[in-house]
Amino acid sequence: MTASSARTAFLGVDVGTGSARAGLFDEKGKLLSTASSSIQIWKDGDCIEQSSTDIWHAVCAAVKAACSLAEISAEEVIGVGFTATCSLVAVDADGAPVTVSWSGDERRNIIVWMDHRAVKQAERINSFNSPVLQYCGGALSPEMQAPKLLWVKENLQESWSMAFRWMDLSDWLAYRATGDDTRSLCTTVCKWTYLGHAHMQQVDENNSRNMEAFGWDDAFWEEIGLEDLVEGHHAKIGRSVAFPGHPLGSGLTSAAAQELGLLEGTPVGTSLIDAHAGGVGVLESVPASETLANADDREAICHRMVLVCGTSTCHMAVSLDKIFIPGVWGPYWSAMIPEYWLTEGGQSATGALLDHIVENHLASPLLANHAASQGTSIYDLLNKILHSMAKDQNALFLSMLTEDIHVLPDFHGNRSPMADPKAKGMICGLTLDTSEKHLALLYLATVQGIAYGTRHIVEHCNSHGHKIDTLLACGGLAKNPLYIQEHADIIGCPIILPRENESVLLGAAILGAVASKRYTSLHEAMRGLNAAGQVVHPSTDARVKKYHDAKYQIFRSLYEQQRSYRSIMKQVVE
Repeated sequence: MTASSARTAFLGVDVGTGSARAGLFDEKGKLLSTASSSIQIWKDGDCIEQSSTDIWHAVCAAVKAACSLAEISAEEVIGVGFTATCSLVAVDADGAPVTVSWSGDERRNIIVWMDHRAVKQAERINSFNSPVLQYCGGALSPEMQAPKLLWVKENLQESWSMAFRWMDLSDWLAYRATGDDTRSLCTTVCKWTYLGHAHMQQVDENNSRNMEAFGWDDAFWEEIGLEDLVEGHHAKIGRSVAFPGHPLGSGLTSAAAQELGLLEGTPVGTSLIDAHAGGVGVLESVPASETLANADDREAICHRMVLVCGTSTCHMAVSLDKIFIPGVWGPYWSAMIPEYWLTEGGQSATGALLDHIVENHLASPLLANHAASQGTSIYDLLNKILHSMAKDQNALFLSMLTEDIHVLPDFHGNRSPMADPKAKGMICGLTLDTSEKHLALLYLATVQGIAYGTRHIVEHCNSHGHKIDTLLACGGLAKNPLYIQEHADIIGCPIILPRENESVLLGAAILGAVASKRYTSLHEAMRGLNAAGQVVHPSTDARVKKYHDAKYQIFRSLYEQQRSYRSIMKQVVE
């Protein structure tokens, strides 16, 4: 490429549960290219582990492939941002992996976000009722880092003594790239009980914007038995903490630049958790007319909720004032957008649940073969089957096909708003039918169950002070039109889809844009690089609303029935 035709691009890197992905975006936020590389995962019951070495190799491969596909040179990449699942990484003083696995395998130094080995540790920590718990919905989840750290200390003493740094995966990626172990307010506030508002109060009192970590509650760590993490000004868990997008160190180190195929010194922004990057990549993706009308309105985005729909679903909403909501994580100060409080709801299994339901049905192999022969996905084929069934049965609307099937989607516990990791999934209405049509009905009922769960979260948030009236959706499930329409009909809100469907990668790239100084703030970069696509409206047919209101009542009753059954059995086994 000649100098006269040179472009500039922002690079976003996202490490998910199954792959590392890289995406390049131009200065208008348009996607230039993406590439991915698979990563290893080990599953043994509740223990789910990965390797940081394997992940870094996958990141390098994805970045090089994305640059090649877009014909972007190293000189044209002017900012880099990293995002990842909220998995826990252990490394020693030399940056080498420290195992967190019963197996002793040194490669396995990451406890994956969905790992539930620390349920008992979470229960014990929550029993102390520490003041920090009010900023995470009143209770820690076993998916957060403090319970996992306590589990390692209690079960893998050698690993505990060897570990020199404990890091969220996205922070580790930024550290691996720059040598700067400054942590993000996103990761530390959301998953480590760091009090971001206390951090900034102290910084403001000192009349300084330094990043020294003032928000750790030492009494909490000492009370739960992790007092050694307080030592050395919290060196093992974060001595400095910064806003997402804050430029790290001197940019890419020479070694990392060579491995990634980029230039030494390329600016790198402080990281985000993947779901939060999705929020950054989509929250300002509203029609241009609305953007102009609310150009100076700081409260406009407080009426929106982002659904980051992937393996799990995260529900992200912001407010100017802190709002305490039982069973919903937060309020987290500056954890996604600086100087806004974040409320984070979630469902631990959505895409993973649909895969589970479909793959374990007797008709699945035959349906998969049909999909492959037609060059389509199994979910596109299921949607076609449902539309055909609705036509053949003269159904008033497609949703009513599931009047006899009801699904409680808590197969991996309930993250919000019940905050019950022991919750289980329920299916009401099973028969001996093993046909493809039955699978289609079960799939639709599961989609509806997931949407009822999101409705529950939205209603719960609004009843405690939020004013959410618009949803924005991104992630893999947002590409499924049936999934989005069911959510719009069930929740009763319009759902805006972004112009670029790779919103998590865009959110990561925005971190690089801020670090490069092309924008003065994260929110300014969002407004410059977000853009709206399709708007999906709820049905105007009153019969659709009446139908879903009835099924929603059944959905809510299923969990109450389960609690009743658990209480009965607890009396028997104790």
